[in-house]
Amino acid sequence: MKQGIPILCCVIMLVSCSVSRKIIDRPIVFDEERIQLTRDYQLEHYGLQEESIVMEPKLIVLHWTAIPTLEGSYDAFLKSKLPTLRADIQQAGLLNVSSHFLVDRDGTINRLMPENYVARHVIGLNHSAIGIENVGGTEDTPLTELQLKANIYLIKYLAKKYKIDYLLGHYEYPLFVGHPLWLEQDEGYRTKKVDPGTDFMLKIRVATKKLKFKPLPQEQ
Repeated sequence: MKQGIPILCCVIMLVSCSVSRKIIDRPIVFDEERIQLTRDYQLEHYGLQEESIVMEPKLIVLHWTAIPTLEGSYDAFLKSKLPTLRADIQQAGLLNVSSHFLVDRDGTINRLMPENYVARHVIGLNHSAIGIENVGGTEDTPLTELQLKANIYLIKYLAKKYKIDYLLGHYEYPLFVGHPLWLEQDEGYRTKKVDPGTDFMLKIRVATKKLKFKPLPQEQ
């Protein structure tokens, strides 16, 4: 019986590691209006006068939605224009916030848009950042173990596909001010973030240590 325990543990680990590996395409609206709004945002905030909104990903940024359900989180990103309830960031442009991936509380991974299109999800770095949003993040809906596993899988998938230099939590974006990747031209455009939480990021970094991402700029 004792010899069978390690085998059983290995089987359990293999089963758990295989969870959340399917990426489901669930596109948000990405019409000509959203593409033009993205161009406008890049010009206003980054000084980039680009016809294309295709980017070369260099960063992965992890978030939480602070919305308890998948449907509510998806609806927040769905339309091209920022809803009026986001008055806190509306002065910085009408482009709606979005992210490339949305991970449900059961670990299901939803791809919302092309991975190499610019999305509005992190100040100063959108031009080269892939965003991963996680449903929940409130006191009543903390991020789950299944979401953790799904994020680890996604990070490994993206790091294999693109030359990713940095992995950060949304709350860590101010560390890039003054870095060559930081292009934000509006010095007054800053928001204070706490997502996806320091404990979540610590677990993520331990699990992805072998990927050897660069240290965050102001932590060197």
